[in-house]
Amino acid sequence: MRLPRRTFLHLAAGAAALPAWPHGARALDYPTRPVHWILSAAPGGAADILARLMGARLSQRLGQQFVVEARPGAGGNIGTEAVVRAAPDGYTLHLTATSDAINATLYQNLDFSLERDLAPVAGLIRGPFVMVVTPSFPAKTVPEFIAYAKAHPGVINFGSGGVGFASHVAGELFKMLAGVNMVHVPYRGQGPAMTDLLGGRIQVLFDPAVSSLPHIRGGRLRPLAVTTAARSEVLPDVPAMADFVSGYEASIWFGTHAPKNTPPEIVDVLNKETNAGLADPSLKARLTELGGTPMPMSPAAFGTFIAAEIDKWAKVITFAKIKLS
Repeated sequence: MRLPRRTFLHLAAGAAALPAWPHGARALDYPTRPVHWILSAAPGGAADILARLMGARLSQRLGQQFVVEARPGAGGNIGTEAVVRAAPDGYTLHLTATSDAINATLYQNLDFSLERDLAPVAGLIRGPFVMVVTPSFPAKTVPEFIAYAKAHPGVINFGSGGVGFASHVAGELFKMLAGVNMVHVPYRGQGPAMTDLLGGRIQVLFDPAVSSLPHIRGGRLRPLAVTTAARSEVLPDVPAMADFVSGYEASIWFGTHAPKNTPPEIVDVLNKETNAGLADPSLKARLTELGGTPMPMSPAAFGTFIAAEIDKWAKVITFAKIKLS
């Protein structure tokens, strides 16, 4: 039987629209089962604490458990790739960090792309490193440090948690913009680097504010600057590096990604609830204890932020000729 053309087109249009109904219904019902939040760091650190704080908030608001899973290894790439390969249904998320933006250039043979294969969901928090020296170091300000470094090229040793770590590239960014020559000394983690700074075996460290704070308050370290664009609530009396080195900004930050092609309705739900959590006074107070400031963003704004971070650290890695051994 032949159908009239008008009837055929009407039925065809209706058939084409059918797949959208189940898709939309699933998105509106989200979530109906536990959500797995993958982080690329070991349990017990700032990333783990942040994910559990935010996960508890999202669980309360959305009625399903947010299960935090630590999958460290390969510089953080194992956890990231697990999310890239996951189904794009909103039930597997990634706690993205500064290291992911660095890895985009540092690891040249990755099977995935942070920008291409993951969908930005929301920003979470950002916090500063602190440029710290021991009280016996001759410089008491950043300008004095730069003058001393230029007068003694290659004499100052700066430590980091390892080659390509955020604390490493933060120091290399300082070298690049301040025009100084310092020697990088990589350690197996930020803790051993701090031990050697306190012992006088290295002269300067770019360290997360939250871990430097006890030493600063105890008078064992002198803070010269925080590395965020503005002063930090954690150390309000310490100037920002950008006050002395034009264009300098280096943050420890965290955000959320989902697999590419995750329905936009689900991304919007997660973004809305995340931003609402970041505005809650009690949660903000806990985040401040971690040395972080809330970073609420739309998915598009977070995507733009990620692109800028990848571009910035790519320039630093190229300038410093950073390579993994």
